Parts: sequence; C-alpha cells; structure tokens
Amino acid sequence: MGEKSSEVRRLATFLDISQALSGTLDLKQSLHQVLESLERFHGVIRGAVTLFDQETGELHIEASNGLTLRGQRARYQLGEGITGRAVETGKPIVVPQVSLEPMFLNRAGERKRNEQDEISFICAPIVVNRKPVGALGVDLAFKKDRDYDRELKFFRVVTSMIAQAIKVHRLIENDRQRLLEENIHLREELRERYDFSNIIGSSGPMKSVYEQVSQVARANTTVLIRGESGTGKELIAHSIHYNSLRSAKPFIKVSCAALPETLIESELFGYEKGAFTGAQARKKGRFELAEGGSLFLDEIGDLDPQTQIKLLRVLQEREFERLGGTETIKVNVRVIAATNKDLEKAIAAGSFREDLYYRLNVFTIFVPPLRERKPDILLLADHFLEKFSAEHSKNIKRISTPAIDMLMAYHWPGNVREVENTIERAVLVCEGQVIHGHHLPPTLQTAEASGTTARTSLAESVAWYEKDLIQDALKSARGNRAKAARLLATTERIIGYKIAKYGIDCERFRS
Repeated sequence: MGEKSSEVRRLATFLDISQALSGTLDLKQSLHQVLESLERFHGVIRGAVTLFDQETGELHIEASNGLTLRGQRARYQLGEGITGRAVETGKPIVVPQVSLEPMFLNRAGERKRNEQDEISFICAPIVVNRKPVGALGVDLAFKKDRDYDRELKFFRVVTSMIAQAIKVHRLIENDRQRLLEENIHLREELRERYDFSNIIGSSGPMKSVYEQVSQVARANTTVLIRGESGTGKELIAHSIHYNSLRSAKPFIKVSCAALPETLIESELFGYEKGAFTGAQARKKGRFELAEGGSLFLDEIGDLDPQTQIKLLRVLQEREFERLGGTETIKVNVRVIAATNKDLEKAIAAGSFREDLYYRLNVFTIFVPPLRERKPDILLLADHFLEKFSAEHSKNIKRISTPAIDMLMAYHWPGNVREVENTIERAVLVCEGQVIHGHHLPPTLQTAEASGTTARTSLAESVAWYEKDLIQDALKSARGNRAKAARLLATTERIIGYKIAKYGIDCERFRS
C-alpha cells in the first residue's frame, strides 16, 4: 500500500512540475513553482536550480526555495563543491549525510531545519544537447532506509523536464532577440530610406519642401500635405515620421479613397464584438495600432461626412469610441494627412467640413508638380535607371541625349510616379547599355512631346534613328567628329555630311 501511495505521489509531482514548466514563458517563475512542487509533494526541505553563465564562467542560483538572501547570491566555479563538480562532470552526486562530506561547501547559507537534524543532499546535472548547463540541488531529511537510487532516478526525470523547458526558453529567447535585431535593422533601413537626403530633387520648389519638413518633423504638429497625384506625398509623410521623435513607434497608413464608406469608420476606430453582422470579435482600429506613432491619412478629401465628424473629435479631444462600444479610448497619435483635391472648393460645395479643414491645416506642405521643377526630371530619371537596372539585372549605363530631350519636353501629368513607370518600361525593353528615344513609351513620342509627327514614313523613321545615334556618339566624343566617326565605325566625311543634313549643333556637346 505504501509503495502504491509513493508512486501516486511521484506521478502527482510530475504532473504538477509539467504544468508549472508549460504554464508560463517566465523561466525563473516556472522554476520557482517546480521547487515548490518538490517541497509540497516530495518532502524537499530546501532546493535550488543553479545555471551556468557563459559570460562570467560562473554558476549562479536562478531559482531557490528555502534559501536566505545571502544564499541566493551564492556563486560557484566549475568543479567547485558538490554543485560545481556535478555540472563539470555531468554526473549526479548523492551525499547521504552532509555532515560527513568535506566537499559540501554550504555556501548557500543556513538550512531551513534545525542544525541538529542530519540532511541528505542530491545534486543532479541539467543537460541540454548533451552539455551540462546547470544543476538541481535538493536537501532531504536523512533516513537510514532511504532508497537513494530510486530518489536519484526521480530527480533525474525532474532535471530532464527542466532541461526541456530551458531548451524551449532559449529557442524562444533566441527568436525574440533575432526579431528584435531585425526590427532595429528594419527601422534603421526605413530611417535611412526616408532621410531627407534620399528625396530626389534639387530645384528651388523642392528645397522649400525640405526646409518645411525639417521644421515640422520633430514637433507633434498635425501636418497636411497637398499636391497632385504622383508627386510623392506619401514619401514626404514617411520622411516626417522617420525623422521625428516618434520614429521608433508605428507608422500606420490609411487610404481614405481605397476603403468604402461602410468600412472606413470601423477601420479607423475599430469595433466591438457584435457591433454588426460578422463582427465576431473585437478589432482595434488604425488609431489604436498607431499609438505613440503617426497615422497617415492619405486622400483625406475623400472621407465621408460621418467619419469626418468622428475624426474632428479625435483631433480635438484625442479620444474616441469603437464602433458599437461605449468605452472611451484615449490615444497619443500624430496625424499626417494628404490630399490631391481642392479642399477649399470641397468646403464651398459642402462635401468637406470647414472645422475639420482648420484642424488639419495647422502646418501645410505643398509638394510641387514635376512641370514646375524641370531640373529634377533628369535626376529622377537617373535614380530610377539605377534602381531598375539593378532590380531587373540589366547593365544599362545611361540615357541618350535625344531621349533626355524627350523626357524634358514632356509635361508629366502623372508626375514622379509616371517618370518611375516610364523608366522601368524603358529598362525592360532596352537590350543594350543606353536608353534611346524609341525605348520610351508612345505618350512621350507624340508631336507635342518630341516634335515628331504621329505617323512617319520609313525614311523619316530611319533618319530620326540615325540622328539619335549621331548625337549620342557626339556626346560620348564631347563634340569631336573624328572620334564620333570611329565610335560609329564610319568616316569623318560621312559624319560631317550627316551633321549638316540634320542640323546638329556640335558645340552643345563640347562642354
């Protein structure tokens, strides 16, 4: 009967230890619970889990039960005392009577029981991946008839369970550290990517934009970015956030034009379970997700009137309720809005609230259209050429002079986004190392853009292509006709004849 009772107690201990080790990701807390289980079910007077510290090369007590504060701070070298020997050799040590063992250091301090009572000490190593990483040491009341082999088997099972928990904890900790490092790395990449210096453009209008961004970035002021579609309003919003004091916090984007009126409110403010059909659980809105950071409301001019009212309250009071909820939620979010619409006309038409406009219009940045910053076109084209050449594994060196003339003559209604798409297309269709005019899309080859007619004869097309090649060769030769002739594998006389025929000005290539 006693044997059966002992077995039940052991199984109960294993169950309790298993639940303790799997119930929390806090290793120290779970080890404390293991030691409490051993005291409660197995008569352990005092216990400690000692782990090896790779950095210090010492053993320290990670968790204990029944130790004094001085004992909890005890340190051991490998091979020092019973615990140090067990970890060094990877073999368990049983001391039936502590008073008779000279190796027992008693560094952990006073025992819980009276000094007159004899103590047995069992120390079992904790082995992870065949390498001792620590030890479990326990005090038991001395009994002459105690089966120490049986006790040792029991504690070795316990240490194997602890070893598995340590292994899982280390895997989780390694993953957490890896994700943390990746997160830091990605944030640093974003900060570098959206640094002011990475916004392409050196024209006067863009210098004014840079100055405004640098002025407002480190404040918490609401910013309204205005400009035509494709001018880079989102890039400006990113730059403001990643150069602000909120850069370590989230940057959340919402496209007000992309979401239907029925969804925009729930997306911004979230909803409670049962707020509408299909709302089976609470969902946080974009304002909550952006807590401490910045919320970018793109195309704010497309926001419906009902949502405008709730947005106005958030900007004024910094609080809101989820859809279908009554709890008031406080938020600390910087709002950056953008629009390509004429908000003044929208106010006059009654589609945009005047009070919301004045709440948003605290600090306005106007991003100029590309037609007002012509000097930036070539900078943008070169930037996108380098980007897409690398992306599509092409070895394209430059853009020919006639192609540059076409880029400069075009009015770019799609602004920077259209330049990007144009250069990517040119890179894809180009088989050589130079982008020529015929690599550009048809929209740039209209009469208005390039000075050609919409329909040309074969002779005209050949002449246009020949002129393009000669101008490109003259550019490489810096206006030197003889060198240009050699580049085209022809004679200087023929080149001279063609230059006269097409009215090419060699002087423009000499600088």
